[in-house]
Amino acid sequence: MTAVSSSQTGGQFGGRAYVLAILTLVYTFNHIDRQILLILIEPIKAELDISDGQIGLLTGFAFAVFYATFGIPIAMWADRGSRKNILSLSLATWSGMTALSGFALNFWHLLIARMGVGIGEAGGTPPATSMISDLYAPKERAFALGIYTSGIGLGILAGFVIGGFVYQAFGWRVAFFVAGVPGLLLALAVWLTVSEPTRGAIEARESKAEASSIGETLSFIAKQSSFLWLLAGCCLICISANAFLAWTPSHLQRTYQVGPADIAIPLGLLIGGVGSVGAILLGRVCDRLSIRSLAWRPLIIAICAAIALPFAWAFLQAETINAAYAWNLVPSFIGLIYASIAYTASQELVGLRMRAFASAFMLFCLTLIGIGGGPTIVGWLSDAFTHAGDAAPLKSALEIMLVLNLLSVFALMMSARTYERDAARAAQVN
Repeated sequence: MTAVSSSQTGGQFGGRAYVLAILTLVYTFNHIDRQILLILIEPIKAELDISDGQIGLLTGFAFAVFYATFGIPIAMWADRGSRKNILSLSLATWSGMTALSGFALNFWHLLIARMGVGIGEAGGTPPATSMISDLYAPKERAFALGIYTSGIGLGILAGFVIGGFVYQAFGWRVAFFVAGVPGLLLALAVWLTVSEPTRGAIEARESKAEASSIGETLSFIAKQSSFLWLLAGCCLICISANAFLAWTPSHLQRTYQVGPADIAIPLGLLIGGVGSVGAILLGRVCDRLSIRSLAWRPLIIAICAAIALPFAWAFLQAETINAAYAWNLVPSFIGLIYASIAYTASQELVGLRMRAFASAFMLFCLTLIGIGGGPTIVGWLSDAFTHAGDAAPLKSALEIMLVLNLLSVFALMMSARTYERDAARAAQVN
């Protein structure tokens, strides 16, 4: 491998570690602005007089459709243009729309604001994961993307804490302002301090060729069976994971008669703090095992999905809120690993100038099917069970989601069968 200069792999203030830290912070803000709504569902629902089905749309499809759809053209742009400029513009957009959510007077106002957040956040992950893949070699990439993915957990933690305590002191509208405005300053920092890494330099595969077309990239992905099976498995997990993420605060508040501020810190530490640690440590484990065989990429997710299943079921059956927190420790620790490995796979199963699009395609499917489907389906099921007289309709709806974790294990095992072969094929493509 050829030597790589700092100008090829770093930022203006401290090299690749600085860039990774900034990108992780951006991803943290991504999830603060996305998830703060979850801790505020109950007071917003009461003030604006909206149903669980409408809440499902706000946390699911209203956000996901725009997030997924705009991600594709933005990713094609990122494969051709300045990724850090795209990232800073996107961050400014979603942060501004989050702040505007505080002005919502009814369901439709909030719906429009959430659509705007989705459009802005569509430009976050594809350029960021592409940049990280140009800064970290394959043997350390899952760890680096695990650090990046920890932004999900950190964002959930910060979003829950900000939402819970700012709501208690000033109301839910101010919480949106507090979450959104700092992102505008971070967008300026990204634009001024992060430099664009050279594509492929870390792998001595620098390519000056034009980026592949959508058709060429999709045709290549269609031939990578491991990519398709991994995508299917991750989508199944994503539906269940996002259903639980969106509705766990409401489940706890309704089941144990507590308020947003009561669950903000413990739930934030569980899903956010424990989840972030798990993403980083399991990313390191995945890199170590993948030295022997890249098939460990999907196998790690399959093992984690199987382990999480009984603990998630016990969480829903817990008689006290402290028991619920205890049962949620294991699912929280392993709950984010599917995302970091999915992004890793989207970078090493395609050619160099397909990477941002492949990340966006993975994100498109996970978002539209998982983030869009999970919360929305549970909202509809909860309304249906309510009309049927179920004493705990939300709990019943969440129980159904666990079937998807079981189905995901099969798909991921199928991905492992051809992963090494497909990664070797992608390594020959610029």
